[in-house]
Amino acid sequence: MSKDSLLIVEDAPDIQMLLKIYFSSQGYDVHVAGRGSEALELVRKQLPNLALLDVNLPDMLGYDIGKAIRANARTRNVPIIFLTARTEKQDMLVGLGEVEAEAYIAKPFDIELLHLEVRNTLKRARQKNQTHPVTNLPTADAVNEQLRALLTRTGWALTMIRIEQFDAFTQGYGSVSGEEVLKFMALLVNEIVGELGQPEDFAGQMTTGAEFILIGAPATSRTIAKLLAERFDAQIGLHYNYRDRKLGGMKLFDGNGNEQTVAFMSLAIGVLDATKGPFYDIRELTETVEAVRQSARSLASSTGKSATVVA
Repeated sequence: MSKDSLLIVEDAPDIQMLLKIYFSSQGYDVHVAGRGSEALELVRKQLPNLALLDVNLPDMLGYDIGKAIRANARTRNVPIIFLTARTEKQDMLVGLGEVEAEAYIAKPFDIELLHLEVRNTLKRARQKNQTHPVTNLPTADAVNEQLRALLTRTGWALTMIRIEQFDAFTQGYGSVSGEEVLKFMALLVNEIVGELGQPEDFAGQMTTGAEFILIGAPATSRTIAKLLAERFDAQIGLHYNYRDRKLGGMKLFDGNGNEQTVAFMSLAIGVLDATKGPFYDIRELTETVEAVRQSARSLASSTGKSATVVA
């Protein structure tokens, strides 16, 4: 199972180091930032499972970091815990009320009790079925909520993406390597949507594995899809060993023991916009965009490269 990722935002070097060493020793993947701008850049590139925020920072208040996380469709479900010396009632009302943090813990703190709060918060987040356990992208209920909202909206584009040959890759390289590919894809999605999209754009992952969705403006969705395909094709070879890279494909044995060559992974991307509606339920919407993606799948299969089809 992939490690839980923590973002620790703390400008005091001694406290920052204490938290990093302790939580790393407990098996977490820890990222630290001493400034608010640095923290927001880290969140934009890679979603943490939980953000642990100080309030008093050199360039902004931790509350503003929390509000920015909540205002972004891709990050709004990230659990937040404030860890701060600001313990006045008004401060707590801002953290727990306006930011909707999961907890507000005063300094000085007991690190074992803090760890318990972090662990329980992560457990509650998983029980809500809001984030994928490997990529931490919104999934399940969070995705359905976004899709349901499209039924009554206009001016949107829905992009459905699947990593083709992913199952064959995990068969040959194992589930751990498969998780690394999913993480790579999530990083790529966050990076490109962060570059070209808007805060209200949504990126999520379907519960069925290597399928992702994007919701954004029609004007930028095609460009985002094109760049995703280009960068994926340029970098996916790094997940294969030298032999397979040299062959240009992966050798696998079928059920009869016959060796076959499987092409490198690629993306099949289907883009659907609101003008193709109206749509009356989520099933109709997802089946329509999936049919578009299937056309892209046929194209990717014939060329061995990522393909995008726009309805």
